Amino acid sequence: MTTAPPRQATLSPRELDPPVLPGIPVRPGLPDPSGLPELSGLPGGGLRVRTARPEDAAALAALSRPFVRSGALRERPLSLYADQASDFLVAESPEGTLDGCLGLRAHAAAGVLYNFCVAGHRQGCGTGARLLRAALAKARTRSLRTLFTATTGGGHLFLRHGFAPTPASLAPPTWAQSLDPRRNARILARAV
Repeated sequence: MTTAPPRQATLSPRELDPPVLPGIPVRPGLPDPSGLPELSGLPGGGLRVRTARPEDAAALAALSRPFVRSGALRERPLSLYADQASDFLVAESPEGTLDGCLGLRAHAAAGVLYNFCVAGHRQGCGTGARLLRAALAKARTRSLRTLFTATTGGGHLFLRHGFAPTPASLAPPTWAQSLDPRRNARILARAV
């Protein structure tokens, strides 16, 4: 059995070598997450990722509700979704329903990912990965150097995209202090 020769990388040196930040792990060799592959042709395909609008607030709250009930997400008021709509990237179906969301809040040169959820019928179809890649691309356009998140779950998707456990002392202080210690969340980070 023969295999095809490896493809040549076409990334610039800057894309191949993410910035090294003290205490923030860098996992070289990961694929460039800035491209947003199309989901059409895949199960659950046809979704588009866009920035949320204030009128999406009720749909964002409804999408998040099952994850709040399970304890995976903190409860947030409807007004937060409306006031901070521009923080959110959403995966919108061709029918106009929101099937996933992920918030990105800037804190100086670092960003925090929060309220990450994907509707049950879209899980395992690449929706979460697409939202995460879009958030990484958005972080780059905003010149953020590091992204942080807190997870009460395994964080497998984050780990596959180059995040690694990091101490809270490296995270933006106001965000790290806002975390509820009773939730026992792990803080993950990656260089952008």
